Amino acid sequence: MVRRNPKNPAKQTHSRGNQPASNTGGGSGFVRIISGKWRGRKLPVKNVEGLRPTTDRVKETVFNWLAADLHQAKCLDVFAGSGGLGLEALSRQADHVTLLELDKGAAAQINQNLATLKADNATVHNTDALQYLSQPGQPFDVVFIDPPFRKELLSDALAKLEHNGWLNKNALIYIEAEKELGLPDVPAHWDMIKEKHAGQVSFRLYLREEK
Repeated sequence: MVRRNPKNPAKQTHSRGNQPASNTGGGSGFVRIISGKWRGRKLPVKNVEGLRPTTDRVKETVFNWLAADLHQAKCLDVFAGSGGLGLEALSRQADHVTLLELDKGAAAQINQNLATLKADNATVHNTDALQYLSQPGQPFDVVFIDPPFRKELLSDALAKLEHNGWLNKNALIYIEAEKELGLPDVPAHWDMIKEKHAGQVSFRLYLREEK
């Protein structure tokens, strides 16, 4: 993956939060791809309690941050939910996306949406994310972490990513969480390079500095 310097830019289900999918920026029962080769495509979202896909407003900001870093990147979506973040990365020419989702129906819907898009460069694991990350991993370039609200999963996920080999030396890590949590407890060599807030949500981008 060709890396620019991000400091100078040119859900327990893994379903997230408390709001249903029909109340999100993705539209009623759908998630919308906002950029890239599938721009404007709407894909169905499984009706799972607590599903809270990242809103279009937040996604637009995040993928503007990542615009120069997704081409040929290997990406991991830790709490995939609707799959919206992983699908957006694929639309932006990511090389491969791995999506982890505990809810069987939500995972099946992501696979169905990938088939609709004829995307063969993604893998969906219907699994508990924290258990999955507990094993030795393969390094990823970009990681999306948007855990379900108020389940206290974030710190454990961050620790397992760092200590079990899931991150490349200069990986980018996107974290979306409830604003009330404040700054997450990240390793000292993770440098926060972007931060914004929207409603009850805070979202941040970290660069893992090479040790």
